Amino acid sequence: MTMTTIVSSDHPAKRSALHRYLLLLWHDKFATIAVIFLMLVAFAALFGPALFEGSSNKINLLARNAPPLSFKYGWTFILGADSLGRSILLRLLVGAQNTMLLAASAVLCSLLIGSLLGFIAGYRNDWISAVIMRLADVVMSFPSLLLALIVLYVLKPGIGNVILVLAITRIPIYLRTTRAEVLEVRERTFVTAARLMGASPTRLIWRHIRPTVTPTLITIATLEFAFVMLSESSLSFLGLGIQPPAFTWGAMVAQGQSYLSTAWWVAFWPGLAITLTAMSLNLFANWLRIVGDPVQRWRLESRKKSS
Repeated sequence: MTMTTIVSSDHPAKRSALHRYLLLLWHDKFATIAVIFLMLVAFAALFGPALFEGSSNKINLLARNAPPLSFKYGWTFILGADSLGRSILLRLLVGAQNTMLLAASAVLCSLLIGSLLGFIAGYRNDWISAVIMRLADVVMSFPSLLLALIVLYVLKPGIGNVILVLAITRIPIYLRTTRAEVLEVRERTFVTAARLMGASPTRLIWRHIRPTVTPTLITIATLEFAFVMLSESSLSFLGLGIQPPAFTWGAMVAQGQSYLSTAWWVAFWPGLAITLTAMSLNLFANWLRIVGDPVQRWRLESRKKSS
């Protein structure tokens, strides 16, 4: 009976918290539009290949470089066709999965490895920390795109290698940020009190330090998602990204570069999709940063009530 009472009493609190965050999101119109667009991209990534994978690779030589806003070959050619007569709209919907999957995998790998090393380097602050930071300095001494080009030139370009390279080049971002946050948080009163009460280092990091650092890491990961997606597009543009028959939005831009003067829409639409997704991720990351900061969230709620 007591357990039921506790669960039922917590439920309205959770629901009210969710309602408050939704109101804050709705108050920021740009963030709301960004979230709606990202939901559409996620929907396309989840269901696009299952629905249109066969049609997206169907060649129609009669529709080669068909212009946009033409329904001569059906509604699927509303954005035009590429040099082989394939629908650009369907290829955008299908290519969203590889684009999002690759970016998400690279961000997740770099986030997990970088934050783990950052927690170790920040909490210990000894010779192990020095070794970790010197390794991060070595990676950061090379421009990320140049390092990716060198590695992918030696290795065979593919989904796995692209994810590995992009993840390695972004690990120092999370490592240095996490270390800086841990160095500051570990000196706070509540961490010192937990340490004096006999809490183990693992418990201190997991139960006390990690919740404070996580919002910053989530914001950085959201921003890095856009950066990794643009980096993958650059690699695909240079021919070192995902290889045919698989394709991403970046690969579509690379395929359309030869037709910019005659069929600009072949590269324009995937480029626009990349740009809008990157902008939406940046707007959403900015909203997450504001909501994750209690002071800025309070100011936003006060401004909303006054208006």
